[in-house]
Amino acid sequence: MTGKKVLVVDDEIHIVHVVAIKLRNNGYEVVTADNGADAYDLACSEAPDIIVTDYQMPVMSGLEFLEKLRGCDRTAGIPAVLLTARSFAITDEQRRTLKIAACLSKPFSPKELLANIEDILYSSTVTQQTA
Repeated sequence: MTGKKVLVVDDEIHIVHVVAIKLRNNGYEVVTADNGADAYDLACSEAPDIIVTDYQMPVMSGLEFLEKLRGCDRTAGIPAVLLTARSFAITDEQRRTLKIAACLSKPFSPKELLANIEDILYSSTVTQQTA
């Protein structure tokens, strides 16, 4: 599944770098941001196929960013993967409401993240084809 666009958002530049390399090496186009506010603008202008966002960031948290995305028709349906050192802080209700397809705890394996992204994109493609 190549040619898909992934928006990666994290205030830790080394995480963005590692994730971007892993995704680009597997055929994905990658756009990046280091906070939720910039990420929102990018999501609206770039229309990524999936978003990988950190939970804790300056300016706007990952949850606030996802909440804002879900309120906009253009970005409401983009699946999201949430990276967090605080996975216990995400309730099932938040996962449903914010359409968080997966939560990965830091530290995470880039290989595991790639597998999650591929599964989510495959599922959303199958769902769209059968709808």
